[in-house]
Amino acid sequence: MLPENTVLPESTVGGAHRARTALRICPLCEATCGLTLTIEGRTVTGARGDREDVFSKGFICPKGASFGELDADPDRLRAPLVRRGGRDGELAEASWQEAFDLIAVRLRPLIEEHGAQSVGVVLGNPNVHTMAGALYPTALLGALGTRNLFTASTLDQMPKHVSSGLLFGDPFAIPVPDLDRTDHLLLLGANPLESNGSLCTAPDFPGKLRALRKRGGTLTVVDPRRTRTARLADRHVAIRPGTDALLLAALAQVLCEEKLTDLGRLADHVEGMSEVHDAIRDFTPEAVAPACDMSAGEIRAIARELAAAPTAAVYGRIGSCTVEFGTLASWLVDVLNILTGNLDRPGGALFPLSATDRAPRTPAPGKGFALGRWTSRVSGHPEAKGELPLSALAEEIETPGDGRIRAVIALAANPVLSAPDGDRIDRALAGVDFMVSVDPYLNETSRHADVVLPPPPPAQSAHFDFAFNGFAVRNQVRYTPAAVPLEDGGLDEGEILARLILAVSGMHGAAPSAVDEMVIDRTLGKAVADPDSPVHGRDPKELSALLTGRTGPERRLDLMLRLGPYGDGFGAEEPSGATGTSGTADAEGLCLDRLLERPHGIDLGPLRPRVPALLRTRSGRIELLPAPIAADLPRLRRALAARPASLVLVGRRHLRSNNSWLHNIPALSGGSNRCTLQIHPDDAARFGLAEGRPVRISADGGSLEAPVEITDAVRTGVVSLPHGWGHNRPGTRTSVASARPGVNVNQLLDGSRLDPLSGTAVLNGFPVELSPTDR
Repeated sequence: MLPENTVLPESTVGGAHRARTALRICPLCEATCGLTLTIEGRTVTGARGDREDVFSKGFICPKGASFGELDADPDRLRAPLVRRGGRDGELAEASWQEAFDLIAVRLRPLIEEHGAQSVGVVLGNPNVHTMAGALYPTALLGALGTRNLFTASTLDQMPKHVSSGLLFGDPFAIPVPDLDRTDHLLLLGANPLESNGSLCTAPDFPGKLRALRKRGGTLTVVDPRRTRTARLADRHVAIRPGTDALLLAALAQVLCEEKLTDLGRLADHVEGMSEVHDAIRDFTPEAVAPACDMSAGEIRAIARELAAAPTAAVYGRIGSCTVEFGTLASWLVDVLNILTGNLDRPGGALFPLSATDRAPRTPAPGKGFALGRWTSRVSGHPEAKGELPLSALAEEIETPGDGRIRAVIALAANPVLSAPDGDRIDRALAGVDFMVSVDPYLNETSRHADVVLPPPPPAQSAHFDFAFNGFAVRNQVRYTPAAVPLEDGGLDEGEILARLILAVSGMHGAAPSAVDEMVIDRTLGKAVADPDSPVHGRDPKELSALLTGRTGPERRLDLMLRLGPYGDGFGAEEPSGATGTSGTADAEGLCLDRLLERPHGIDLGPLRPRVPALLRTRSGRIELLPAPIAADLPRLRRALAARPASLVLVGRRHLRSNNSWLHNIPALSGGSNRCTLQIHPDDAARFGLAEGRPVRISADGGSLEAPVEITDAVRTGVVSLPHGWGHNRPGTRTSVASARPGVNVNQLLDGSRLDPLSGTAVLNGFPVELSPTDR
């Protein structure tokens, strides 16, 4: 592998172009694979897997292979847009100065007149795939002072954050299955052969599952569809959608009833065992089996196999999160890992330790995790992890009164497609006083903005995975600088967000670096005051002067690496990466310069046990039955007697897609990436449906039509429609997506179905009705 940005000999084709290669971590899904880009001039002409990448080792999927096409998409915005002539005016290209001037002139006075809560901030999924999206939103929220934060988390993984916060005291302490060493994997509501994994960062997830089976391990997949992942499994359980929590409770009940529990080394760090046993006593396999549409014998067999395996891990994802009992299901996943002694042990489910983790190095009780510290204005939804349900955004805009949201800032967010009842959100956004979108496209949401600020193409952006390294199945650290210089007049995404922060905070015109230096000063101030810090008692100004990096984000990354668990501690006598932390000398004394010397990354070793040091509960122990969980269990108990709907809908993943933001890439369109309603042959016959013909689907929020795809890959009583489609609204500039718009499955929902603990929308397992159309 050639070093980064090596210039290769002049091309023999035409003789006029010079090609070079550059490394880039792929930002298109959670697998974070390393890419080797081929670049001619400023154009990415090819992308292949980086075989020397310490984590992905050359793996690449169709999304990564299409990197160049995404980078050069002619529909990407290359300059800011501003709306002239009021809210009914047209969007037109403008200079960066004009765009930020308009934000300062319009937004700051609105806040001063109506208060901080008059602004709502919406963060979309792509934010966790960029450095800027990880580094700046907290400062933006601080500058605004608003509590009206809505993110894609309440359409996805918030139940896991809530259950982890309640169990371990930290909502980001999410254990991941030790895929490379486990003997038994029980996987619920996940299809990593299509999604590449989620809240479990694992390049070549398919290869890891095949390796599990090749070494004699067992894979059990629980999913109402026979997905590609299910076809690989030793056992596929086609469960009735939405009943994952009942199944998991029954598995735990069997373990307790048959005395198959063994907490292992965690025995002294867990409280609430007897309380959990009592709480799940009613969830016997016999009681649960009818609701799950399984046999009691099969439930008992799965529980016994889990207990008997030398090592095992239970892993649940979006299919078990975006349902009526999402938080209970997420909690029970870890209860099972704990009861079988597989939490925090090699081959089980372990907690990653990223290079920028700031967890305390010594065990100590923490502040714990609280829900509902404030509530939404209209419906009184409790906050979770500082966020309100995205399903509540429209009512907070539309409902008159003090605290009404009058302005919206959307960062890489498209709630018109991603949230329930997009039509209502569409109308609400059209009625706000002012809106800013940071987005590379004029899409279904950003078309409502008064100012659109487009970040540069990904090849022109540096990359570090602040979020996903915390969910990685192996500890590692990688950083790739921008592969292509910024276009003339272009701004880096970090500078865009820094200028936005200055514009809304009354500091418009100050140097963007002021935002980064303010964060650095605040972080160093806390670090030198912390007795547990390697820089305790030192001079913050002296430490700041030691930071390297050409940009504010790089200086901040250097700071986080130095203060992290493998860092050099700014030359402290005992660096924070103490011997034995990682099992590799490469982990010692980490800083940005060391990382730049290793362009393919640094391997920090396999995951290792971290309990009790990571626990931040008030008791300093794993609190197995937190009060909010105990209070919600009666609702699950009532589900045992509920009459199941005759037909329910679930979503599905596509390998060539990621929510709503990759449908404009020709290389990723077509094939299996289609917006069809999958239905079992028996159900198709029952409703009189024919292959390829349209069918009307109706639910709480309305109805829509989609073409029928008849397949026995979906069980009876279930239909499947993918998420992220519906690109047929006027005023967008996404030509490829608009030519194959599909329909927005979330329009079937009115936003009233939520998991009460996390505020997460129920996007799977909700009842629908079908009727043939005459067309």
